This record gives sequence, structure tokens and C-alpha cells, in this order.
Amino acid sequence: MLHIRDLHTHYGYVHALRGVSLDVEEGSIVALIGSNGAGKSTLLNTISGLVPPSSGTIEFKGKNITTLSSEEVVKLGISQSPEGRRVFPRSSIQDNLEMGAYTRKDSSNVHKDIDAMMDRFPILRERRNQMAGTLSGGEQQMLTIARSLMTRPKLLMLDEPSLGLMPTMVQEIFKLIQEIHSEGMTILLVEQNARKALSIADKAYVLESGEVVLDGPADELQKSDQVRKAYLGEGLTKER
Repeated sequence: MLHIRDLHTHYGYVHALRGVSLDVEEGSIVALIGSNGAGKSTLLNTISGLVPPSSGTIEFKGKNITTLSSEEVVKLGISQSPEGRRVFPRSSIQDNLEMGAYTRKDSSNVHKDIDAMMDRFPILRERRNQMAGTLSGGEQQMLTIARSLMTRPKLLMLDEPSLGLMPTMVQEIFKLIQEIHSEGMTILLVEQNARKALSIADKAYVLESGEVVLDGPADELQKSDQVRKAYLGEGLTKER
């Protein structure tokens, strides 16, 4: 579904992505793991058309989208749930969901989809007229994911969905991601909680300083000494 080759992205003089190549198969969950500043969010923002690449190619379902605007990317079927939730804080939950469908012309189906999101997230229905900025962190994350689904995407990109959440809410968010995936959604997941990400992903890529340093089936990366030591918090005993 998504085919990226030799992607480079700069922020001014900062070389943020250095020759990244990545594939996302339709129907899979692909995880991107790495430390802060590794380039994970930059990669999603480049795919989304929010940050222009310096060179390289991005193909989505066989179409070159490297130079498309973010609006055109959304219309093709890629939706991004941003890091830090970024709801419209002074707008209601209802209005936030409607904003998620701004590229759509089928207004009757938009309202049906809002009802479906309310069914999926009952807390949002209870508070549909409440200002989004007054929700808890976990509730805002649910709203952000629901808003991303309002575009009816083919590929859902999630940027740090568990960031700053309590452990019980982290469990809820990952359960939700698995439910969405089980319904046929392809997911590209950026997540600092490498253990949780690898436990649900089919494939994973490890980014360091803007480069892919490891990739492979997620269950194999879980067994990698390098991944265990650097990202899973498992100190390794040195052989004597």
C-alpha cells in the first residue's frame, strides 16, 4: 500500500531523514520505534504532505504522492492522528468530528459516521457538546483517533497515541488500535512504548538519527539484543 524509497527531509540545515526506505502492506500494522529526535514524526509529516521531502519517492497504492499537498493526501485515503492529540480545544466534540470530515462531500454519510464514532467511543456521546479542551488526556486521544477515522482512510497513521497517558488508558488505546485493525484498517504506528507497539505489529522499523537501522517482523525484533537493550529496557548480562 505504501512504498517509500530513499527519502530525505531537511528542516533548514538539519538533515532529519536520511535515505529512509519503508513498505507498508495492505491490512498490516507497521510500527516505527526509536528515541526522541530519531525522525519518526518527521516521517509521518512528510508522508502527509505537511513537510516537503528534499528527495526520494513516496507511493501510495501505486500513485506517486511525493509532492502532493496535505489535503490531496487526505483525499487519497491517508489520515494522521498527530502527536500530542491537538484537538480543537474551544470546539465541541461534535464540531471536532465534523472537522475530521472537511474533505468529504457526502454530508448525510458524515452524520452517520459521527454516530458510529459515538457508538465506538461512548464517552464522546455522553459529552458531545462539551469543549474538547476540557477532556482528559485519554479522552482527547480517543477524540483525535475518531476525528482521523472521519476521513474514511485506507491508511491510518498514529503518532505516539499512548504518550502521557496512564497505564490503564494505554491498555485501552492499544485495545482500540487492535479493534480498528481487525476491521480491515492498515495502520502505521509511531510509538515510544516499543514493547506495546511490537506486541501488536506485523512488521517494525527502528529509526536512529533519521536512518532505518533495523527492520523485520515485529516478533523477531522483540528478540533482538539491540532492540531489547535500547528500547525494551532490558539490560543484557555480559558474557564472562
